[in-house]
Amino acid sequence: MSLTTKQRKHLKALAHHRQPVVQLGNAGLTPALIREISQALDFHELIKIRLPGVERGRRHEWLLQICDATGAEAIQEIGRIAVVYRRADKPRIALPVEGEKNK
Repeated sequence: MSLTTKQRKHLKALAHHRQPVVQLGNAGLTPALIREISQALDFHELIKIRLPGVERGRRHEWLLQICDATGAEAIQEIGRIAVVYRRADKPRIALPVEGEKNK
């Protein structure tokens, strides 16, 4: 799945007021946590994940692993908060189409 800049911007705006749904602990990324994230994505499509207070490179590596394992796309990573999106079979979030004017 490849999102356009306009779609990413739209998803960032939608995620702004949302609270983190999943929190990664100091134990790191476990298979149980991957299942929980996948279930949250099935239900919400767009979620925030709170990452632990480890160095930035490690947090980014975990985010890439989450996206790889769940088929999601990283939308934003600010500090200890990551936003990921995975389109559902029956999408709840309408993404803007390139070339379409805002109404």
